[in-house]
Amino acid sequence: MTDTFSGCYTALVTPLRSDGTVDYDGLEQLVEFQLANGVRGLLAVGTTGESPTLIWEEHNDVIERTCRQVRRRAAVIAGTGSNSTRETLDGTAHAAHVGAQAVLLVDPYYNGPSSLEIRREYVAPVAAEFPELQVIPYVIPGRTGTMLQPQDLAALVAQYPNVSAVKEATGDLANMALTRRLCGDRLVILSGDDDKTVTMMRRAEIRAAGVISVLSNVIPGPLQRLTELLAAGAEADADALADDLQPLLGIVGVTTAEESAYGPVSCRARNPLPVKMLMNLLGMPAGPCRRPLGKMTRGGARIVLEAARQAHRRDPETLAPVARFFGVDIDARLGDESVLESLVYQTY
Repeated sequence: MTDTFSGCYTALVTPLRSDGTVDYDGLEQLVEFQLANGVRGLLAVGTTGESPTLIWEEHNDVIERTCRQVRRRAAVIAGTGSNSTRETLDGTAHAAHVGAQAVLLVDPYYNGPSSLEIRREYVAPVAAEFPELQVIPYVIPGRTGTMLQPQDLAALVAQYPNVSAVKEATGDLANMALTRRLCGDRLVILSGDDDKTVTMMRRAEIRAAGVISVLSNVIPGPLQRLTELLAAGAEADADALADDLQPLLGIVGVTTAEESAYGPVSCRARNPLPVKMLMNLLGMPAGPCRRPLGKMTRGGARIVLEAARQAHRRDPETLAPVARFFGVDIDARLGDESVLESLVYQTY
């Protein structure tokens, strides 16, 4: 199997100021934090980076600034996928020009092309026009309403040498195993779900090589170490580290039961809202999400806070790099619930 992609790649959040504009100073700090903690690469303006709500000028600017700052110290993957192939081709041309090594193409959301159409009318045109770039389909049907099937992915892998990896976020282990069987060892499978990375890397029928991670915005070093231990077969050490990280790995999405004026209602805070909440709690530059994402409920925020407290109790070194790099007191920040006040909806 190729080792072009292995280890931990961080799906960077896009930090915003309170007025909703991109915080480029904060972006520079976050990129440097990632590089200082040894991740294999950075994904700029994936869906975690709020690609659906950044206008394309901002989108391109974040990718260009990230490429320029990284200067080949790590790989840069540009999130250029959208629900318009024309936009994706334009964005990919810019990413190639500014020095990205790969592009991530999320399945086209809402307009609902078939797997055949995703292959022929979306991924294939990008792979054919940009043979110098690695093209990574991103399969996440729970958020796109459509899905590139393993059979069509296998056809792409067979035809285009630069379709060499997939970000797999179906949550379906059988689908992952079928992908491995049909695509063979030339295709690198990367976990798209932090909480499934250990299983995906361990299972012989899947053989994932790493993760494109949300939580590595906060814990890049530990997640890179986890992938290295798993790749080396260091089972006991990997289990111990995974256990320390477990409280955080479960908060990419947070669902709470809330009481409204009209009765109980389920409220789901989806990525990147919980990770931005965590970053704000810890004193990292993240800022708000862009509308229509907003804030978490108080109950949801307390789940995030308690997960951080548990991880910190299990091993204080987990969050220590944040303290050192950003000059914050983790104990003080996790002990002060008043920090939640500006980050949550006060009522449902």
